Amino acid sequence: MTVAILAAIAAFATPLAAQSPRDMITVSVLPGWQMPDGTHVAALKFSLADGWKTYWRAPGDAGIPPRIGWRGSRNLHAVEIVWPTPQQTTTSGMRTIGYADDLVLPVRLTPGQAGRAIALQVRLELGVCKDICMPVEMTVAADLPPGTHERDPRIAAALAARPYTAAEAGVGRVACSLSPIDGGGLRLVAEVDMVQMGAREWIVVETDSPDLWVAQSDTQRQGKRLRAVTEVHHVEGRGFMIDRSGLRLTVLSTGDAVEIEGCPAG
Repeated sequence: MTVAILAAIAAFATPLAAQSPRDMITVSVLPGWQMPDGTHVAALKFSLADGWKTYWRAPGDAGIPPRIGWRGSRNLHAVEIVWPTPQQTTTSGMRTIGYADDLVLPVRLTPGQAGRAIALQVRLELGVCKDICMPVEMTVAADLPPGTHERDPRIAAALAARPYTAAEAGVGRVACSLSPIDGGGLRLVAEVDMVQMGAREWIVVETDSPDLWVAQSDTQRQGKRLRAVTEVHHVEGRGFMIDRSGLRLTVLSTGDAVEIEGCPAG
C-alpha cells in the first residue's frame, strides 16, 4: 500500500511546463431524458486530449480514484452512476484501470419533487495521466427540465457498455475466504466459476466501506475457475470486519466484463 501511494505521489509531483488541466480534459453535462417513472437519465461527458487517460472508480494501485460530489444541486434526491466497462492501462509501470479519449458516464437522477427541473452542480476531483500525471478539480452545472423524452444515443451506448451481471454472464459458484494477516489486515481469496471472456483476466475486489483499502489482486485461471488473492487493510490501521454482501467483484479482460455483487463464504 505504501509503495502504491508513493508511486502515485511521485507521478503527480512531475513538473508540468506551464500546462493547464483544461488543456488535458474538459467535462460537460449531456442533459439526457426523463423516464416514465420520473427519474432522469443524464451523463457527464469527459473529453480527453490525445493520449491522455483518466481513472475508473477503482483505479488500481497506481491510479487516483475519482471523486464526484453533488452538493449544491437542487431538487436532487438520489444519484446512481452507471460505469461503462473500463480498460486495463499502465501508469508508472503498474497496472491501472481507466478510460482514454472520450468517456460518457451515465447517471440516473431521482428528483426530490416530480415534475420540477433538476439543477445539477457537480464537483469533480480527477487524476489524468499521459507521460505525466496531474490532479484536476472542476465544477460543472446544468438545468435538466422535466418532459424531455428523446433518448441521446451517446448515453444509450454508454449504458449498453456496462459490465454484464453475474446472471447475464452465466456465472456459477462464487465464494470468498478471509483469514488474518500477521501485523493486521485480512487476506481475501475469491473464487469465481465462469467461462473465459478474454485474455488478461483480472478480478478487482471492492468493499462498501471507504475506510478499507484493497490491494491489486493476483488472478489466475484454473480450468473453469478464476482465483484471485488480495489483501484488505483499514486506511488508519485499525481492526475491521467485512460485510460479505457489500463485496463487489468485477472480472475484467480484453473482452467483456462481469460485475458480481456479494461474495459468500465457501
